[in-house]
Amino acid sequence: MKQLHFAVIGQGHIGKRHSEMIRRHEQCNLVAVCDVVSKAELNLLDIKERFYNSINALLQHESAVDIVNICTPNGLHFEQALKALQANKHVVIEKPIALNTSDCYTLLALAKEKNKQIFCVMQNRYSPPSQWLKDIVSNKILGDIYMVQLNCYWNRDDRYYKPNNWKGTQTLDGGTLFTQFSHWVDILYWLFGNIKNIQAQFADFNHQQLTDFEDSGMIQFQFETGGMGTINYSTALKDKNLESSLTIIGSNGQVKVGGQYMDQVEICDIVNYTMPTLAQTNPANDYGFYKGSANNHFNVIENIVDVLTHNKSITTPAEDGLAVVNIIERIYKLRPASVLKHKN
Repeated sequence: MKQLHFAVIGQGHIGKRHSEMIRRHEQCNLVAVCDVVSKAELNLLDIKERFYNSINALLQHESAVDIVNICTPNGLHFEQALKALQANKHVVIEKPIALNTSDCYTLLALAKEKNKQIFCVMQNRYSPPSQWLKDIVSNKILGDIYMVQLNCYWNRDDRYYKPNNWKGTQTLDGGTLFTQFSHWVDILYWLFGNIKNIQAQFADFNHQQLTDFEDSGMIQFQFETGGMGTINYSTALKDKNLESSLTIIGSNGQVKVGGQYMDQVEICDIVNYTMPTLAQTNPANDYGFYKGSANNHFNVIENIVDVLTHNKSITTPAEDGLAVVNIIERIYKLRPASVLKHKN
């Protein structure tokens, strides 16, 4: 059985999650981890893997590594993925793969030149409701798509956006759609394809002292394949998340998947169709006082193993990661200067 050798860059919550999922997989060997914060501060004194404080040092000393997982602030993804690809490593990049389309193209071109894979982490594709939606949309069970509404209403307050932290900064974070909701933009793209004729409104209701950018937005657009859609999002909610929901209206009926993390099929009303029983959705990533999207990182690692050892297809290819960045980039071109400022 072929063993794959991994290194994980970044040992925050998600980086530690990647590390643990790699340790649990029988075909994976976690060789090293890296973070600019010390082992003691990260509570990693007991780990068996080698620890580095820079990606340069790791790449210099760990020639046996096959795959580098990048779990660092958004604004560092491009530079670190570039270094890993230049060192002839496959890369796994937490969302987003970069903060602009140009950098994405650079990574894709280098990966092709080096004959290496870029795996984008968009783990919501693995959730049973998402898999079910993919089936009924792709197989035209819903018929022609008329309207799609995505609602993402989460709480991100001063417990999340802390002083002197990368979260909330334009340079390293990039905006609410990049850090909080790119998973959901990915689901839209995965199900319905690209969008056009974008209109947008943005507001900053209660994050003026917390972030460099908006906390809320209302986006309207058309799908290139037909039908129209909206994205309504906010991180200005009081105390806790409200919902992440997707409503789809088609010529054969309508469905709604809701719950805090788009984990519950709330409505399924389709002509001559019986709703199947779905597997249980994994719980959300739990950060203590706030929660994120579904914890499907083991599926991500499993797909990497399948691709590199069994020649199976990538669940989220780099081209899809680029498309999501491009969609958000086009939306943000409509964002006014009034919601952009510098965090205190």
